[in-house]
Amino acid sequence: MSTPLLQVEGLKKSFPITSGGLLRKNVGENLAVDGISFHVNEGETLGIVGESGCGKSTTGKMLLRLIEATDGKVLFKNQDLLTLPPEEMRKMRRYIQMIFQDPYASLNPRHSIERILEEPLVVHGIGNAAERRKKVQEMLEVVGLSPYHAKRYPHQFSGGQRQRIGIARALMTNPKLIIADEPVSALDVSIQSQILNLLKDLQKEFGLTFIFISHNLGVVRHISDRVGVMYKGKLVELAPSEVIYQKAMHPYTQQLLSSVPIPDPEFYHGDKRQAVTFGKLPSEFIIDESWKTVGAKRPDLVEVEPGHYIACYLK
Repeated sequence: MSTPLLQVEGLKKSFPITSGGLLRKNVGENLAVDGISFHVNEGETLGIVGESGCGKSTTGKMLLRLIEATDGKVLFKNQDLLTLPPEEMRKMRRYIQMIFQDPYASLNPRHSIERILEEPLVVHGIGNAAERRKKVQEMLEVVGLSPYHAKRYPHQFSGGQRQRIGIARALMTNPKLIIADEPVSALDVSIQSQILNLLKDLQKEFGLTFIFISHNLGVVRHISDRVGVMYKGKLVELAPSEVIYQKAMHPYTQQLLSSVPIPDPEFYHGDKRQAVTFGKLPSEFIIDESWKTVGAKRPDLVEVEPGHYIACYLK
């Protein structure tokens, strides 16, 4: 871990709320992502977790400008992606790729696998036709498929195989950073572990950096070096993976962890955790209401110990 490959500063996204009728007026805004900041070191995996609607997938899409940010900076190798002209941003996507949640919807059903995998190379002008076909065959083998699969179509594959194809497509341009948006949530549990192990192997082989977005804390623990927890568009805790799972400090993180089922309590040394009721957070933390007051500011991440950040005011 050395110089950050990606640095995000004050990233914000608001969606307008419009009134009904013919004359649609903006009557407010929905702040989906509320000024979050974090960095990703080269070669590491940063997990981003949170419940549905917390803004984690919106964050991932803003990094690639699939959704335009309202405010903030996204520095990739010290270059702000949010200020790049469209053509320059298109070129930059060669080095930042995405693995999507739905392995079927993200693949064009009318195109063969060969054409799907060749497309990133064509878009970025990489290689001639023969070189591209060779690259497709090599990448299929890398993700555990066979070269003869190149002539098939997406509907001829299982969900796990389709996600392998999605991973192969993300790797075609030799990216430095891959944003994985819930890449295993649509798969069977037995297949999830295969895909996670594949991603870890590919990270070692190609020196990849991952941002891994998920609502499943067990999955994130398996693959992440550091974990950021999102709540209502805000990062509320950020720490190394084992620190999050062993001594989470933020009450929302504790709630998430308490909801994870323990398959074998004896294996986990008699873990006596009790489920925390969702709703009002414990009174010893003031974390989320003061920002609603006019002129008040929501709490930012504060380093409470080396590498461990929480967004709350302790009484």
